[in-house]
Amino acid sequence: MLLKDFYTINSLTVVENLATAKITINKDHEIFKGHFPGNPITPGVCMMQIIKELTEQIVDKKLFMESSSNVKFMAIINPELTPNLVLELDITESENGYKVKNNTTFDDTVALKLTNNYIVI
Repeated sequence: MLLKDFYTINSLTVVENLATAKITINKDHEIFKGHFPGNPITPGVCMMQIIKELTEQIVDKKLFMESSSNVKFMAIINPELTPNLVLELDITESENGYKVKNNTTFDDTVALKLTNNYIVI
């Protein structure tokens, strides 16, 4: 975990190439003191790192994000109001690594959609 104690994995299920992770963002993490005081917002780059780390755990390989596309931040993830997230990962192996389509939600709200391409390092 690049950001120590930033999130907790509550469950991770994998069926063929589809993975579902239920996580909780730590509302007391240091990052929220600067992003932003009194109005914490989970940084998009941190969400992208979580997706990478989950993918690495699932495929059991170290990965490097080669590219991202169709990145859509659709709702603010405030760890005080909506710390519990569901990340759905559609992972397909490619010639050099893995392609991951992600859909992140809280309650009935879609917060993030993206596609990442990773190479194995």
